[in-house]
Amino acid sequence: MATIEIKTAEGSAAGTAELADSVFGIEPNVPVMHQVVRMQRASWRAGTSNTLTRGKVRGGGRKPWRQKGTGRARQGTIRAPHWRGGGVVFGPHPRSYAFKVNKKEIKLAIRSALSAKLADEQLIVVDKFEFDKPRTKDAVAVLKALGVEGRCTIVVNEENVNAILSFRNIPTVDIITSGEENTYELLDNKFLIFEQDALKKLEEAMA
Repeated sequence: MATIEIKTAEGSAAGTAELADSVFGIEPNVPVMHQVVRMQRASWRAGTSNTLTRGKVRGGGRKPWRQKGTGRARQGTIRAPHWRGGGVVFGPHPRSYAFKVNKKEIKLAIRSALSAKLADEQLIVVDKFEFDKPRTKDAVAVLKALGVEGRCTIVVNEENVNAILSFRNIPTVDIITSGEENTYELLDNKFLIFEQDALKKLEEAMA
């Protein structure tokens, strides 16, 4: 089993923790991670783009000129696609972009993301974030003590409201609670930070 150092919010060592190889020691499956991230991003698309076809464009009910004798090409309506202001051919219409991925693939993608973060030394475990009251300044100090620069994802227990309120105003921080972990948010960062209890819950769920 792999081991990882546990840190305090001040950046000092607070012991070590053993990590299950089935969750943190597998060979990352890049195609599955890519598929799951595509699924997540597709489900977030609004799908509200819309265009008007020739049958929906206003006007054009009268034939612009007679069929024969004018020397011009025959026309049936000024709202045909080749006319300015006419309908759009093969344009987008409201639809859902969502597609399904198997639950086993979703779990495999999360395990792959966690294994990749551990291998790249981008996984940090903190014993607990303790804030007397919500304060962004204190949260910034914690990140500095941990040596975290750039975008990071923090996973805390849902009961730790002060930590959630302290970190959420930092533009480079994406904070989620235990049980909300997903492949996209585990990967879309430079550092992945877990509270120890939140990491244990995720490990049990993925085992």
